[in-house]
Amino acid sequence: MENLNLQLYVVTDRAWLNGKQLEDDVEAAIRGGATIVQLREKDLSSREFFGTALKIKQVTDHYRIPLIINDRLDIALAVDAAGLHVGQRDLPPAIARRLLGPRKILGVSVTNQEEAVQAERDGADYLGAGAVFPTGTKLDADFVDYPELQRITQAVGIPVVAIGGINEANALRLKGSGIKGIAVVSEIFSKSDIRKAAEKMKEMAGLIL
Repeated sequence: MENLNLQLYVVTDRAWLNGKQLEDDVEAAIRGGATIVQLREKDLSSREFFGTALKIKQVTDHYRIPLIINDRLDIALAVDAAGLHVGQRDLPPAIARRLLGPRKILGVSVTNQEEAVQAERDGADYLGAGAVFPTGTKLDADFVDYPELQRITQAVGIPVVAIGGINEANALRLKGSGIKGIAVVSEIFSKSDIRKAAEKMKEMAGLIL
């Protein structure tokens, strides 16, 4: 998909809200430089997820930032999100693509070259590869080492975003891997100043890409 800016891909996590509103945190991240937002809500009911997605979409639409819904095709379609992201245990990408249509963004999580090639064949617009570092956000995440990350980026013609445990201290270790963006969760949303944290990670992304 043309003009898809994946440089700083932020993924929401309600665990860090501490009484704040998620839409406010997302706005702060966007103002700090987030180029795309994924709404990931594993523990909400469908009605709550839908309501949350509508609120977040108001913010992302205002700043003209794509909103990607994790996992839930129904929510993505219901709120007319920019796209959907699926994992290896979710709806098969080929089916997701067919139901989404050609104009929506489809992202797929991969852990190796074979999954990456298949995801591209199935219609993915970008790939999320990881976890590239140990992460507490997704405890069941498989590990993708640097050589495998390079193999993934070299095997496909669509952009690859690295995800998993990326922070200010380790981000530069991804330089030269061929990725087109970094996906960040806690390194932004756990901070007291989310906008500043996003600015720092946007700067790191610029040094890597």
